[in-house]
Amino acid sequence: MLPPPILKTRHAGYHGPGSPQRFFEGWYYRISLPTEGESFAFMYSIEDPGREKSTSGGFAQVLGPQDERVYQLFPDTKQFWASKQQLALGHWHEGTETPSPLGYLPPERFDKTVLWGYQATDQINQGMIHDAQGNIVRWHYRIEPEYGWGLERNLATMGLFSYLPVFEPGWQILMNRGLATGWVEWKGQRYEFSGAPAYGEKNWGGAFPKKWFWVQANAFDREPDLALISGGGIRGVLWGEESIAMAGLHYRGKFYEFMPPKGETEIHCAIQPWGSWQIEAECRGYRLEIEGTSPAGPAGPGGIELLAPTLEGPRFVCRDSLLGNVSLKLSRLRGRVLVEAQTNLGGLETGGGPWNGLWKF
Repeated sequence: MLPPPILKTRHAGYHGPGSPQRFFEGWYYRISLPTEGESFAFMYSIEDPGREKSTSGGFAQVLGPQDERVYQLFPDTKQFWASKQQLALGHWHEGTETPSPLGYLPPERFDKTVLWGYQATDQINQGMIHDAQGNIVRWHYRIEPEYGWGLERNLATMGLFSYLPVFEPGWQILMNRGLATGWVEWKGQRYEFSGAPAYGEKNWGGAFPKKWFWVQANAFDREPDLALISGGGIRGVLWGEESIAMAGLHYRGKFYEFMPPKGETEIHCAIQPWGSWQIEAECRGYRLEIEGTSPAGPAGPGGIELLAPTLEGPRFVCRDSLLGNVSLKLSRLRGRVLVEAQTNLGGLETGGGPWNGLWKF
């Protein structure tokens, strides 16, 4: 039986395929380990469930230490389940003992009965997968959510229009910050943690945006109560497209939102195909400046390509790093600086395209 949710976040429940059109829903969980200087991100996706189409299936993907990835495909959508009332989902691989009805398992039973797969709620993330090279990842940690999107009320990230089939895809910050306690076994090495900064979000619709960027961080040096998320892209709007960006910041009990199309919000973005993210936003008397950089790796530009849903199914169409350098400055317009902070555990991403040099909007 599912425990009741702690955060009653908008759009937390499964949207499910409501029409015969192309459909996916994806979830993203992240934990940062400042002591080890590493992070883990867990990505889950379901596409065209129950339709027996070439695009039907799911995957679990983990981005781990030194920006290495492990992923496993789950072609049988009948082994996927999700709650429409709250954040709760799971997917097992063939050969696993299937409970009746299919749904959430007590963690101890999950360990004993699920061969390969995962289950996740707003309070737990648990699973085990392997890839074609024989790499194995196991994880089990509990989450204490602190806040979602907003403060007293957990708001819909993209506003009231996100409840209507206006924007493509939908996007919701499920948990801008929480605390995670548990363990991850990554390719034979075990990482144990307590009170690690945690984050969660989701997407749903026909496919990821035509082109997008993303910056996330909540493990800033000497600023434990600071959480940042920013993103933007070319998204579908009814029968057209638009370039849009947003940013949100939780800091010491306050929430600072920089969200178009509110008339008082102005955002400028300059994003390279990879390596540099610059965002400047102003709203309601506040100014937020964000800069992200990804240091080059020993054999390339840094980061790694990851799977993401497309109209043709999952494809390697985005590049990510969990070792990005992210700095921010929040200040009053023509006034004092409220906070300046930096971290080298920032999440950075660019995706889609074509990327013809610097993207400014």
